[in-house]
Amino acid sequence: VSNTPEVSVRQVTIVSAQPDGQLQPKLLQFDYAKPGDPLPEPRLVVFRCDENGQFGSGQVIASDLFRNPFMETPYHPVRWSPDSAEFYFDFNERGHQRYRILAVNALTGAVRCVVDEHSTTFIDYRHKTWRHWLDSSGELLWLSERTGWCHLYLVDVATGAIKTPLTSGNWVVREVLHVDEDRREVWFLAGGIRPGEDPYHLHLCRVNCDGTGFVQLTAANGQHHIEFSSDREVFIATWSRVDHPPVHELRRSRDGELICELERADAAALLATGWTFPERIMAKGRDGVTDIYGILIKPRDFDPTRKYPVVEEIYAGPHSAFVPKEFNRHVRQQQLAELGIVSVRIDGQGTNHRGKAFHDVCWKNLKDAGFPDRIAWLQAAAQTRPWLDLSRVGIYGGSAGGQSAVRALLDHHDFYRVAVADCGCHDNRLDKIWWNEQWLGWPVDDSYARNSNIVDAGRLQGALLLIVGELDRNVDPASTTQLVGALQQAGKSFDYMPLIGAGHGAAETPYGQRLRLEFLARHLLAP
Repeated sequence: VSNTPEVSVRQVTIVSAQPDGQLQPKLLQFDYAKPGDPLPEPRLVVFRCDENGQFGSGQVIASDLFRNPFMETPYHPVRWSPDSAEFYFDFNERGHQRYRILAVNALTGAVRCVVDEHSTTFIDYRHKTWRHWLDSSGELLWLSERTGWCHLYLVDVATGAIKTPLTSGNWVVREVLHVDEDRREVWFLAGGIRPGEDPYHLHLCRVNCDGTGFVQLTAANGQHHIEFSSDREVFIATWSRVDHPPVHELRRSRDGELICELERADAAALLATGWTFPERIMAKGRDGVTDIYGILIKPRDFDPTRKYPVVEEIYAGPHSAFVPKEFNRHVRQQQLAELGIVSVRIDGQGTNHRGKAFHDVCWKNLKDAGFPDRIAWLQAAAQTRPWLDLSRVGIYGGSAGGQSAVRALLDHHDFYRVAVADCGCHDNRLDKIWWNEQWLGWPVDDSYARNSNIVDAGRLQGALLLIVGELDRNVDPASTTQLVGALQQAGKSFDYMPLIGAGHGAAETPYGQRLRLEFLARHLLAP
């Protein structure tokens, strides 16, 4: 890489009011690129060595196939072919709608595509561009959502042609665990592969590199973790659900046959305290067709003759899905429940791991946050649970969840009465470049303003508590303070608590947790 133009990196400035217990405040600055900021656009140069070990002037490689890269640092990691005839590098076009693996001929400098992915919305380049080079056969294993579902493909490196899909269907490859090059097998975790089961549950599968021999190696209705023996002849499958303690099984790798059950956890002592398993609930979303999954946690002294307010913990970041799938005590949600509140978590459309159409709902539409699905889910749950009081619904979240918590009171205040927002990215133009350009695109257009809590601050109705850490280096604290200013200008009443010395996730500090619990209880439990 050579001749990279100088690009100044934006700096964020924050003030530490009491650094390390000292009396005088301290000004802190750090690099922080934001959406729309200029990025380096390096030129690729090949230097060739002659028989005397001397390098020539170098050949600048034509960039027709890799203009406008999304690069926060001017560096192209490259991989050489076994015979050094060519090398390969990735090109992620800014805007995240095209992703290529390019090959450069080391002698001529000619550039060609090995892989060329494109989308009218976005390519999830951080999670769905896995690859494995099969040098001995001149092939590449590649992960792609080109059919609308995340699957594996075998690519001919010399031509860039897809030789065969390894997997297919209305389910997703979530993680590749191992490639056995000698046997030409791929071992991976898949979601949504068992009809009638929660599609977020992960199951171990294997398939041959020519797409034959597919086999599912785990069978239990639950979330699986896999640990192989050193010779990979057997594996331990540990599975659980939020309503089922862990089970540890020893299985044979060839066919998944159960050798023996090693251990089964017993939750009797926990249940004896009055603690109860969360309820797993599936209900239809906004379209009356799409299945939406969530959990519901009740107080230990639950009385079905009472009416309980509801609080949703929200995080709708499109990079993943967030409803717990394995056994846990869920302490944060249980704290709320002990106050006499039903706690819920829901994955609405726009989150990840359910196929491209489900995911694409977030595109230039982060303010949606799956709210129509969340509300439909809660309304469906209340139809068979009369003890859910949907006239008293609250919501809280941090970071992107803080953005969504405020949005609940901007767009859906007819349903949500109270919100606590921690360290929210309330205007995506103020947040970090890589996360926000991924979902709202580039160049920065009016979708950023349309998704801004700050722009829409005048629409606020309901009780709002804003929390922010003064030393937040993840989301610029100005995102919260500018929202404070916009709410003040709009004449809105709200609560605001900056936490001195705290960083990102300030509401998870002991003081922040207490503030959140007290605020929700005051507005949802008071007569």
